Amino acid sequence: MNEGDEIWAGGANAWECDEMGHLNVRFWMAKALEALAGLAAQLGMPQAFKAGAGSTLLVCEQHIRFLSEARAGTWLWATGGVVEIEPTQARLLVVIRHLSGQPAATFLFRVSHVTSEDLRPFPWPKRVTAAAVERMVEVPAFAMARGIDLKPQGTTAASLERAVALGLDRIGLGTVQAVELDVFGRMRGEMFAARVSDGVAKLFGNDRPGPVSTPGEPPSRIGGAVMEYRILHHDWPRAGDHVEVRSGLSETTPRIRRVIHWMVDPISGKPWVTAEAIALSFDLDTRKVIDINPQAHAALSAQVIPGLAL
Repeated sequence: MNEGDEIWAGGANAWECDEMGHLNVRFWMAKALEALAGLAAQLGMPQAFKAGAGSTLLVCEQHIRFLSEARAGTWLWATGGVVEIEPTQARLLVVIRHLSGQPAATFLFRVSHVTSEDLRPFPWPKRVTAAAVERMVEVPAFAMARGIDLKPQGTTAASLERAVALGLDRIGLGTVQAVELDVFGRMRGEMFAARVSDGVAKLFGNDRPGPVSTPGEPPSRIGGAVMEYRILHHDWPRAGDHVEVRSGLSETTPRIRRVIHWMVDPISGKPWVTAEAIALSFDLDTRKVIDINPQAHAALSAQVIPGLAL
């Protein structure tokens, strides 16, 4: 199977790692988006993410799988290719890998070829479609959806009004800052993940539940991680726009928590971003996934909001 060409190389810095001791989702996404620019260059659009570009690749949807953690000092590199190309859209695959070549995380992007100023879709240049043919890849099994349904999404039902009616927790509230913007003046994609990461303790609490403790032994140190994500972008905030993150559980088992996040405009109520995430608990010492105890599972089950979706 063609695994695509190398499009990015770098590493995980200590300041990019969170309290769990591994690379935070925000920085996984930032590296993947940089790799996407590398893929665009190979497709004949080297200026796609440069200020003043006539056209760019607008990320409309992402499916992400995290396969193995990266800790501070880890060297990473990425390969990428084209899964499918249509007149104005494409599905592009980015695989971030460890030094050994082992996949660490996968990103399946649905992008639209648009004018950089007003986001008007228009056909790909012939040079891009020709280059795409040479860089076609299949989605490998390790990048395919495992716990999330990727069926096409219609118009979202997300809004601030509905979030309040459903009782979704407000886990984030603020105003988009200039440092959060890309060269076109729109909020960078990883900043959604950053605000979710900053606020998720409001949803799960500072002390993550673990398995039943063994009598006489100290309790395990338990952390949390996201294993899979689907993110849909509905609009793109600019500096000074207000953002509010509302979140809730749509399913829970002893092993996983299915979380829905809505980033909305608290002024107009319209949605900016909606996302579905599969989260789990893991032992911070053994670095292994664990099931939570029955009491904790029952408490979380009581918080599930039936029908909550993207």
